[in-house]
Amino acid sequence: MKVDVLNTMGEKVSSTELPGSVFEVPIKPDLMHQALTRQLANARAGTHKTKTRSEVSGGGAKPWRQKGTGRARHGSTRSPIWVGGGKAHTPRPRSYATRMPRKMRRAALRSALSVKAGQQQITVVDELKLDLPKTTAMSEMLEQLQAANGAVIVLPQANQNVEMASRNLPQVKVIRASYLNIRDLLQHDRVIIPLESISAIVAYLDPEAAK
Repeated sequence: MKVDVLNTMGEKVSSTELPGSVFEVPIKPDLMHQALTRQLANARAGTHKTKTRSEVSGGGAKPWRQKGTGRARHGSTRSPIWVGGGKAHTPRPRSYATRMPRKMRRAALRSALSVKAGQQQITVVDELKLDLPKTTAMSEMLEQLQAANGAVIVLPQANQNVEMASRNLPQVKVIRASYLNIRDLLQHDRVIIPLESISAIVAYLDPEAAK
């Protein structure tokens, strides 16, 4: 797939070929859904907890005698049917983590990138750098690249100025190619990729093609 290469002003400077092994693969929606569900589940803390009747305070004595009062029999004021009692079938701390083979995760990412490429939501720039970590400069650059509504920027390596300049833009996410993930790809309208990142993405998602 041939795409235009832009500069940070949004002007075409050249063109490049996106590797078909990563950006033109058959779309697998079920696999993408499984990868996204796994990532969201693994992000859950799982620290939810409420107290059962054995954990709440009080209720040591039987509230009234078993027979002769005309009232229902009760053994503790801390049972779930009493105000202030413990909870029945309460949530307990647990892990929501699920496993997914690496080949399937990479295939899901290739499908997501192919969707973005097919919908022309991938912007390739010749280089992405800022002299100073200024949020205003980053915001203006995104407007020139028609990515003001939101974008995920995939860098080949760490770039402190770009990362810091994007920190106060809630609709922008900056990640490195080796940390590419399905949630960030699907959450943002546009993917901005510097030329250097293409080889890094291919090396990460299709090691055989990168050799």
